[in-house]
Parts: sequence; structure tokens; C-alpha cells
Amino acid sequence: MIRNLSNRILLILIIVGLALWVDFTDEIKINNPRDGSVLFQLKTSAKLGLDLQGGLQVLLEADLPETTRVTTEEMETARSIVENRTNALGVSENLIQVAGERRIVGEFPGVEDSDAILDIIQQTGLLEFVDTGDYSPEVGTILQTDFGSDPTAAPATPASPTNGSGDQIVYHTVMTGKDLRSVSVAPDQLGTNYAIDFTLTPDGTRIFADHTSANVGRFLTITLDKRVISSPRIESAIPDGAGTITGSFTPDTANALAVQLRYGSLPIPLKVVETRIIGPTLGEDSLQRSLVAGLIGFVIVILFMGIYYRLPGITANISILMYAVILFAVFKLIGVTMTLPGIAGIMLSTGSALDANILVFERLKEELRGGRTMRQAFGQAWNRAWPSIRDSNVAALITSAILFWFGSAFGATIVKGFAVTLFLGVIISLFSSLFITHSLLGLALDTFKLKNLERWIGI
Repeated sequence: MIRNLSNRILLILIIVGLALWVDFTDEIKINNPRDGSVLFQLKTSAKLGLDLQGGLQVLLEADLPETTRVTTEEMETARSIVENRTNALGVSENLIQVAGERRIVGEFPGVEDSDAILDIIQQTGLLEFVDTGDYSPEVGTILQTDFGSDPTAAPATPASPTNGSGDQIVYHTVMTGKDLRSVSVAPDQLGTNYAIDFTLTPDGTRIFADHTSANVGRFLTITLDKRVISSPRIESAIPDGAGTITGSFTPDTANALAVQLRYGSLPIPLKVVETRIIGPTLGEDSLQRSLVAGLIGFVIVILFMGIYYRLPGITANISILMYAVILFAVFKLIGVTMTLPGIAGIMLSTGSALDANILVFERLKEELRGGRTMRQAFGQAWNRAWPSIRDSNVAALITSAILFWFGSAFGATIVKGFAVTLFLGVIISLFSSLFITHSLLGLALDTFKLKNLERWIGI
């Protein structure tokens, strides 16, 4: 009835077996049998979204006047820096994306210390080495420098240096953080405070050597976003391009500063427009309710297919179970983050798989009622149902692509998650209905040699 049926069944078993392997493990590792070395390793743990495990959602906006143009490149660079900074803090499953022309949406599932996240992503991180001559400003003092302009800089305060006319003094910036090559955190010699060790690029090394050679005994003040963090005296020339930023740093504050310096300064200042914290209890409750609802719906569908379509319905049920196994494995392999809208997309794509099976089965009944043999009806059922299956699934794929674009353009992560799961679900449902169900039903018909069609197929 189907050519190479045994090969098709073998392929299905291999695919399902591999999918089950992925589903029930959090890490795939293949070792070399000769020396035990790792040949292949892949993390396959399931990822839960913000609405299923709780966490923090932040909406950031460029903190610039509306008349100031913000380029796409600047927004993408800011997004990348925010992502790198938060990854360095241990938030490895975050989702950072540009929303529109001036906004960035950040989602941090499982985050407990929201203040640390907000502090690290808001600061512009502009590091400057400033020549303050014989003046050693206190930590926290705001300095005006001749490097660029900072729209978010605080206004003059009594602690800010001024000249005799009351105007703030503008100091010369010797070099900036872009000349840093590497940054690390280490305790001081006594082990009581922490410091940031840095090395410079070749250009930075040359500038640093020239300045320290010509200004021994004077102060080289280090500022972050125009605010003094350290003001060491130059004791001798430093020709090797290595230095240390000292101050009253704890391990956490030193690490936060190192993260900012390591991943550069934001090209534009950002402000927090909105924050939303979802508790883990709410996320767990949502997950449990979703699983229960999905299980109830799944049982009802299986009963309906088995009772109404008899043997074809049973093969369809087996196919749907295999579809679920394969779909979950694909989600784990490519790192799809599961959300409530994503679960809705899975349910909808499951409906597409059942819809394709129903079209085929109804066509099979019509062919049999028309007097065709089982072999003839079996072949015609899939051929004649295919145009309807193709059109409906292509429409679903186009819709999911449009939704994905909308979610990416406007930062609607809920819509984007729904679109991704729907797209993948439709693709796998086509494989399930056109290949797995087709093969299983062909195997069943070849095996049982049905005589009573009314009993086994319901015609």
C-alpha cells in the first residue's frame, strides 16, 4: 500500500527515539570511546518564560529630547551592551530586544535582585581618566570635562569645583574607557578592599605613558559618568599600560564596575519607563493551570478521535503523541523559551495537525463509499486532501511570520513567543499528519486486512 513502508517506520522510530532522549535529559554528551574525551556536548534544559517562573520585565527608553535623532545602530549597540552586562551578572536567560525606534524591552526570568539589574543597565558607563592637576576631588564629586557631553549629568553642586566667577571648571580628559583592553577584579594586599586591575590597548599605553611621565606628583582622577570614583596621585611613570582603580569597593560594587568597563559605555543614556515584577508563585500557578487545561483538552481529543474515526483515529492519536514528543525536543534543542502565549501556540498547532488528519479520514470514507477498494481509497485520500491541508497551513505560517515581525518591531514578546511556537508547531504537525499518520495507518491496514469497514472505519 505504501512503498518502502518498513523504511518509513524505521525512520519514525529513530526520530521519536532521539526526541525522547532529548526530552528526558538536560544535557547531551557524547564521549570518545577511546580516551573518554568529550566529542559533543549540548545543554537541553527547558527554558521557562517570565510568566511561568516569575522575574523582572523592564521597559527602557533613550533619555534624550524627542528632537534628538537616535539611530538604529545606536539602539542595537545599547541592546547588545545591556545584554552583555546582565549576562555577566549571572542572568543568562534574559531576553533583550529593541522595541520601535527609542525603546528596549528586557525580560529577566528568575531574577530576585531587581535593583542590581536596574543599576547596571541604566548607567551609561563612560569612564574617563581626567587630568585634575594639583586638585584631588573627593569620591562622588561631579566633574565637567572637555570630552563630549552627558545629557544625564547632574547639575553643579557645592562639591563641584568652580573658579572665582562661580563657573564650573572644565578639566581635560586624557583618555576614555575605549582604550581599555582587559578588566579584572582582585582584592588589595590587605584583603579588606577590592580594586579593578586594567590593561590598556597599544594606543592607550602610549597616551598613559606620556601623561604619567610628564605629570609625576599630580593627580589623575578617574570618573564614571562624570562622577569621581578614584583620584590617585601619579607616583612615577607607567610605561607598561597596566594600572589599578582603587577605592572603597566591595566585591559586588567592584564586579559591577568591572562589568560596565568590560562591556563598554552605552552610546545613548537610558531611563526606566516601566518595571513589572512577577512573583514565582504566580508563575508556578500559571504553569500548573496551563498543564491541567492542556491535559484535559488532550484527553477529550484522543477520546473523540478514537470513538468517531475508529482505527484511523487511533493511528492519529499515536501520531499526535509522537508530534508532542518531537515538538518538545525541538524546543529544547533550539532554546525556545516557553511562555503562556507559547503554550497557546502549541495548542493551536496541535489543532492544525488534527484538522489535517480529519480531512484525510473524511476523504477516505468518501472514497470507500464511492466503491473504491481500500488500496485505491487510501492513495486518493491523501492526494485529494492535500490542497486543503496545504492552503490552511501556509496561511498559518504566513500569519505566524507577520506576528513574529510585529513582536520584534514593537517589543511585544508575548506575540513573538506565540508566533515562534505556532510556526514550529505547524511545520512539525505537517510532518506528523502527512508522514507519521500516513505510515502508521498504512502499517495497520496491511497488518489487519480489514473486512468489516463499518466497524473499523465507521462508514
